[in-house]
Amino acid sequence: MQQKKAVLLIAHGSRKQDANEDLPLLAEELESRGEYPIIEYCYLELAEPDIMEGFSQCLEKGATEILMMPYFLSAGAHAVKDMIDYQTQFLEKHPEINVQLCKPLSRHPQLVDIVLARIQEGTDS
Repeated sequence: MQQKKAVLLIAHGSRKQDANEDLPLLAEELESRGEYPIIEYCYLELAEPDIMEGFSQCLEKGATEILMMPYFLSAGAHAVKDMIDYQTQFLEKHPEINVQLCKPLSRHPQLVDIVLARIQEGTDS
């Protein structure tokens, strides 16, 4: 069986719909790069699809490995404990799938450049 990696982007989710629209746009941009055959997205809460649906979408596309990418700035409870809980829950039903939890964005060195760029852009007012 050929290995097929999926990236599952996971954001918190918001009651504000336009805030939720960032994640599908990121998924499209990642998909256009062609580095991974499957790119899906989901939300921890407040938006759909939820995390278990995100896993299901990866399986439907033939994933044999899923890289859970928490789209969180900090390694807090959501980005660590909640992700591990979902990973465990999924693996109980699908032990044949390799599921890796990636680090959240938090201390990535390029994040400093992104913050500086936003500061230099100024404010909306």
